[in-house]
Amino acid sequence: MKIIAVGMNYARHNEELGHTLENKEPVIFMKPDSAILKDGKPFFIPDFSNEVHYETELVVRINRLGKNIAPRFAHRYYDALTVGIDFTARDLQRQFRAAGNPWELCKGFDSSAAIGTFVPVERFADVQNLRFHLDIDGNTVQQGDTADMLFKIDDIIAYVSRFVTLKIGDLLFTGTPVGVGPVSVGQHLEGYLEAEKLLDFYIR
Repeated sequence: MKIIAVGMNYARHNEELGHTLENKEPVIFMKPDSAILKDGKPFFIPDFSNEVHYETELVVRINRLGKNIAPRFAHRYYDALTVGIDFTARDLQRQFRAAGNPWELCKGFDSSAAIGTFVPVERFADVQNLRFHLDIDGNTVQQGDTADMLFKIDDIIAYVSRFVTLKIGDLLFTGTPVGVGPVSVGQHLEGYLEAEKLLDFYIR
């Protein structure tokens, strides 16, 4: 399986990071399968970064083999949703970008893709009208609404499938809204989709 992720998919998040140019196509990057963190296991802050940020996202699970998928058929290629965290070594990201180098290492390190419990997509009337949020130590620190995505889920799937064959079990991180921030040892993270808690783990 592979992890496909979308960057800069919420306008206000782009503003908080200083990105002012409008992207004509989705910004896509990948994480290796070793990035997966699940089943409530703790996230250990890596020793190569002094500034790891949480980025809360809706995560989509692919359930069919697909290539060159038309947008109108893309909804047939995923069966479940959850909340995830795209952990980012922000200090390394700035360093890599300043040097004009690729920045996969600041996004794809071990355990950098936390995922919660998946729920069937049929439970939701409209995947582009879902609210999700992250609590840290009981306080809400980030909130998002899939209605605010610059590129919708079906369009992202269609776009990615032009270049990469989608396989059963692949995961799509759909981008983070405004409100990212650092994590520190001892914090308790809980992720919610609508009112249901799907993600629950600690920072070590």
